[in-house]
Amino acid sequence: MATSDPSKRPRPGPRPPAPESTAMPPSSWAKRTGFRPKFSGETTASDSSQIVSASKPKEPQTPLDLESGRAKLPVSSVNGEQAENNRLPVPPVATVTEKEKDQSVKRRRDSDGGGAPKTTFVTANGQATAVAPSHHHPRRHSREEAADVLPQTVDDNRFVSRHSHMKYDLRDTPGLVPIGLYGLQHYVSMLGSIILIPLVIVPAMGGSQEDMAMVVSTVMFVSGMTTLLHTSFGTRLPLIQGPSFVYLAPALAIIHSPEFLRLNGNNFKHIMKQLQGAIIIASAVQSFLGYSGLMSLILRFINPVVVAPTVAAVGLSFYSYGFPQVGYCLEIGVLQILLVIVFSLYLRKISVFGLRIFLIYAVPLGLAITWAAAFLLTETGVYNYKGCDVNIPPSNILSKHCAKHISRMKHCRVDTSQALKAAPWIRFPYPLQWGTPVFHLKMVIIMCVVSIISSVDSVGSYHASSLLVASRPPTPGVLSRGIGLEGISSVLAGLWGTGTGSTTLTENVHTIAVTKMGSRRAVQLGACVLIILSLVGKVGGFIASIPQVMVAALLCFMWAMLAALGLSNLRYSEAGSSRNIIIVGLSLFFSLSVPAYFQQYGITPNSNSSVPSYFQPYIVASHGPINTTYEGVNYVMNTLLSFHMVIAFLVAAVLDNTVPGSRQERGVYVWSDSKAVEREPAVAKDYELPFRIGRIFRWVKWVGL
Repeated sequence: MATSDPSKRPRPGPRPPAPESTAMPPSSWAKRTGFRPKFSGETTASDSSQIVSASKPKEPQTPLDLESGRAKLPVSSVNGEQAENNRLPVPPVATVTEKEKDQSVKRRRDSDGGGAPKTTFVTANGQATAVAPSHHHPRRHSREEAADVLPQTVDDNRFVSRHSHMKYDLRDTPGLVPIGLYGLQHYVSMLGSIILIPLVIVPAMGGSQEDMAMVVSTVMFVSGMTTLLHTSFGTRLPLIQGPSFVYLAPALAIIHSPEFLRLNGNNFKHIMKQLQGAIIIASAVQSFLGYSGLMSLILRFINPVVVAPTVAAVGLSFYSYGFPQVGYCLEIGVLQILLVIVFSLYLRKISVFGLRIFLIYAVPLGLAITWAAAFLLTETGVYNYKGCDVNIPPSNILSKHCAKHISRMKHCRVDTSQALKAAPWIRFPYPLQWGTPVFHLKMVIIMCVVSIISSVDSVGSYHASSLLVASRPPTPGVLSRGIGLEGISSVLAGLWGTGTGSTTLTENVHTIAVTKMGSRRAVQLGACVLIILSLVGKVGGFIASIPQVMVAALLCFMWAMLAALGLSNLRYSEAGSSRNIIIVGLSLFFSLSVPAYFQQYGITPNSNSSVPSYFQPYIVASHGPINTTYEGVNYVMNTLLSFHMVIAFLVAAVLDNTVPGSRQERGVYVWSDSKAVEREPAVAKDYELPFRIGRIFRWVKWVGL
């Protein structure tokens, strides 16, 4: 029985500690009202590339991460808003005394204006917070967190100055031999992005193998020339310019216009002149948007949630061409795809002489091995069929036995192309080599819209590459200057006749991250080598002789990479936010479904068409659902609404700019400003024009620093 004597009652133990609050960071509405919820699904992400001096630290909170099941990482204050470093914990911010500042001035670097490196943690969108080394043992990070961190250093003014994860930064010039080797490596790793588009559009135009070799040489020449221009007078970032996949779908749509389908014979030069006219006018409009400063206004509506589905839709839009072409010779095409996958994924960590050759050279290595295997099969007679000749047109073949195997012989054999033999040893590409361009308003309008989509793609590439190689992201003026010069580059591509515009290749970001080479000089030297190779006609002939099955297999990999690179832009926003998930999901779904409606409208099943099945999506102008009394309006609307990237851009841009969301949630791009240029000499050295040209145009604020 319990006693009532108070002196004999057992004393209670110590009170258990109260659980820590798991309140999530407040949303924009909560910031205004002061409301702090106890539970929320919202998170915060960095929205800025602005880097500010450290302030007095606040008591860190540890919100709950619903996806990983563990406590979220501490949050630091940047620009007065909550910016979360979602990869590494942020220790208490160190304060800088006057004595420390005096000591840091003595250690300042002569080139970057920086000092001795200190520990920093960089957020996903380019923000950095300088911190003091922590003496306690941090928690063990997961493998994924450690793998994605890009370590950087901070100078004495607490600004990002150098990138320790890069072998060579933007302004490094280690010597002629290293620069030459790394420049060649950079271009070889991006070989597929430069040369594959001509191998698709020239046969579609009815061009011969000699025409294909000439276009390949022209593309190499223009790519080298425009890369030199962009790295010297554009953004000055180490970005290779070339024929972008953004221009491939509109080029195929123009090639398959109704007026061209009724023509007989070799229509290559006639169609090429139409493409040249449309590209020249549209590129002039793009250049005007850049140099007039209007691009700076458009930038307000271009954010990661818009860029990601737009670029991804470019890669996903060619699914009807990829594997159907591979199916003509499965053993060769599938071998090509498997080799590239094995090299880029399973063998990516194997290093030879300090280089991850399988990851860097996955495309050229896979192509070389597959080509060698196809050559052995051809020479051993695997694809020989008695009494059959691959050079005889299919319409003239009477034997059922030969008619059955002629397609296999044509696509599997490697000796069917005469491009290498027909190509001259020396050939200099020159402007208007196909004739005087022809201008049609309806085709110009289509290319104008596509040039805007290309600019959206370039904006994402500028931002991502600058975080890798430069001290800061460029200013809006530098970005406008880059878009303006891309317009001039595309005008040059139209004059020389490459069939597409010249723009920043999206694959640049992946190549820079893999090769760890961000030197501007290396890219410029590689561009000079590319120009020299373009003058050797046999090089273009050799590339043009790549079998179409191998080209399609490589494109399957390249388009998949392009879609993945587009979606990777979501890392600058809150990828787990329900708002962003719905916007991206709707953009991708409608980018596939709406064009399918336009492409399938009015087509009867099993109809006999002279256009191959993999090019059927591009003849929508002749049978689309929009049918007004104005033929030009029908052509423009049916064609534009059949482009996957246009639908993705429209849906994403409208939703992202109308649906409420915080800047952190949207991952809004914030570019450097003029104050950063005055405060940091490294920024001016990264982006200023050479030969003091920038001083002449200082009054043009919207295209400079």
